[in-house]
Amino acid sequence: MKLKSLPSRRLLAGALSLLLLACQNKAQEPQKPVPAPPSNEVRLDPDSPKRGYIREAVVELEQRPLMDAVTGKIAYDETRTARVTSPIAGRVTQVIAALGIRVEKGQALAELDSPDLGQAQSDYAGAQADLNLAKHAYERVQELYAHGIAPLKDQEQAHDNLTRARSEAERAKLRLENLGVRNGRTDNRFILHAPIAGTVTERNINPGLEVRSDLPAPLFVLSDLSQLWVQMDIFEKDISLIHVGAKVMVQVPAYPGENFPATVNYIGQVVDESTRTIKVRCLVANPQNRLLPAMYAAIDIQSAPDDKAVVAPLTALFTEGESDWLFVAVNDGYYQKRPVKVGLRLKDRAVIREGLHPGERLVVGGALLLRTEEDAEQDAGGTKE
Repeated sequence: MKLKSLPSRRLLAGALSLLLLACQNKAQEPQKPVPAPPSNEVRLDPDSPKRGYIREAVVELEQRPLMDAVTGKIAYDETRTARVTSPIAGRVTQVIAALGIRVEKGQALAELDSPDLGQAQSDYAGAQADLNLAKHAYERVQELYAHGIAPLKDQEQAHDNLTRARSEAERAKLRLENLGVRNGRTDNRFILHAPIAGTVTERNINPGLEVRSDLPAPLFVLSDLSQLWVQMDIFEKDISLIHVGAKVMVQVPAYPGENFPATVNYIGQVVDESTRTIKVRCLVANPQNRLLPAMYAAIDIQSAPDDKAVVAPLTALFTEGESDWLFVAVNDGYYQKRPVKVGLRLKDRAVIREGLHPGERLVVGGALLLRTEEDAEQDAGGTKE
């Protein structure tokens, strides 16, 4: 094997030295800084598990809220409700109307055995007999007076007796009519009739019960449940926000998430000094009888139909310094942090005056997670620099 010449070995050594020097210089070159994410922007990778915690919603204009939902109560519409008592004393022999059924006006509710009714019927029969007798007596005296046989005073006395008998008969007749009795029989059988059409919502009567006209509790409560009242108390500072005819939305725990429209039809004229509230009453339609008296309700007072606003849930808002912020989804996995100006702030939502527009996708869940992710990205960017 032949050895290389000396010049060749020198050239080879010089080339190796240059190569080592180039590698050393390349190793000592400073690395370019990794660019930090833009300010107020957050990106989540497509495979990031954090995406499952982010909830978005399209911003839409809705009626401007005026105040927090007010607690109220469903009640009978008293203009369509009757509390039925017996106008006469007696003993219950039969209860005809069952609890929960619908009855028509004039339908029989219960039957009583009433000696007082028998007495009233007897009085009417006696008054009718006295009236007939007085009529005949007057006619005889009138005829005699016309022929000059009877004196004037007898004719005047007969006329007075007839007037008294007629008044007594009319009084006895009205007594029976007030009791709802129109037959000519004399017995103790009294039928209690429904004064209005409606549903039997309460029944405090059973066979054998002795009833009087002055009992504290009604025997029956009848009500037309197709329309009900919603009663609530409004603080005096908020009373200027509502008026008769204003539309409200009613929610009850029995049907979560479902709204029942109602209309304000009465505003009280007196302030309760202990609570500083005013009584307000609304009418709510109940065609399917889903709402029931005594249900608790939450009433949302609404503005005029054309008074629209951008409303965001409080879960979308967070505070930095003295400003309110939220996140808007700009693209898939790309979110922009944006300052906003908040108007009326309620328990669970707020009116956004500036900074958010209809049609944008608002982050309504996971805003604080994105805020934490923004801090992490900025810290990572600063470290890499």
